[in-house]
Amino acid sequence: MSNFDDIFSTTAEKPQKQENDKPFDKESWKEKKQLEREQAYTLIDTTAEEISTGGDKFKTYLDVQSHFDRYSVGNALLITAQMPQAAQLKDFDSWKENGVSIKKQQKGITILEPGEEYTREDGSVGVSYNVKKVFDISQTTSKEKSKPSLNRDDRLLLKALINNSPAVIKISEELPESIGALYQPDSNEILVRKGMEASDIFRSVAQELAHAELAAQGENYSRSEAGFKAYCAGYMLCKKNGIDVNSYDFKNLPDNIREADAQSIRSELSSAREAMGSISARMAKVLETSKAPRQQGQER
Repeated sequence: MSNFDDIFSTTAEKPQKQENDKPFDKESWKEKKQLEREQAYTLIDTTAEEISTGGDKFKTYLDVQSHFDRYSVGNALLITAQMPQAAQLKDFDSWKENGVSIKKQQKGITILEPGEEYTREDGSVGVSYNVKKVFDISQTTSKEKSKPSLNRDDRLLLKALINNSPAVIKISEELPESIGALYQPDSNEILVRKGMEASDIFRSVAQELAHAELAAQGENYSRSEAGFKAYCAGYMLCKKNGIDVNSYDFKNLPDNIREADAQSIRSELSSAREAMGSISARMAKVLETSKAPRQQGQER
């Protein structure tokens, strides 16, 4: 009879500690996370400076920000640097919850998400940000569906645009053909040239609404200083809502963009995004409400 007792002799020895059994090094983990944050902030700044060097690069950022309009400027810059063609972003767990897997050898896209609040030395409250990895739908096993073309009623879209406008909007027969709409800060009115096509009305009014939003942001409103920010906000609103943007030109960026440092550029972009975001939020209330009856009809 064979003796198998010897196979148990090794198990009596103290098992060797595996690498995964090492105690959690909190300080090392904190240093790693801090480095990731620093790298993300560096990429944000370098991208801000990069887009200020040319119109095509700047427009690429605006396209990203218009698509991901709820993302911060910093995150839109991060996406611009890593995957400007991204269409739908979720983290690993969110894709998994939807039954979707990440394809092999796919590199996550770095963004920042708000963490815990903290108190600064001066007593003010700040928010810490943590690095988060997300993946575009093109990096997953999800079967990408072509995005349906926007087929909204022109009247509905314009009603949504002017919904709860911060300025009174009036039709005018006195504006020259070269001006589609004009914001007048003294009376807080937007004059709209009579007889324009729907797309021209949208482009003109969107930009002037952005002026009204920018005027509401601070006490020292100046049309000349707010002009480019309103132009950017108008472009993003058009891009988001399927309005033709071929008439927009970003070849000659203003000095306050071309010659500014990263922080100043981000400040300008943030003002434009805030104006666009306020208008988009008001539009969404009208457009979402209009979908309900149609969806109920389809269900029946």
